Amino acid sequence: MGIAMLRTISLGSCISVQGLVVGQQADGRIIVRVDEKTFVGFPVSGR
Repeated sequence: MGIAMLRTISLGSCISVQGLVVGQQADGRIIVRVDEKTFVGFPVSGR
């Protein structure tokens, strides 16, 4: 079984979401799942 990866993505200039990665799009956006909802956004870079 694979390891679930938790990532933070940016949905706008002031909104970010943290959830489990469920996919990635060709333009670099990541799809994350939080409960029963999915969100698409650009990953927030770490330090």
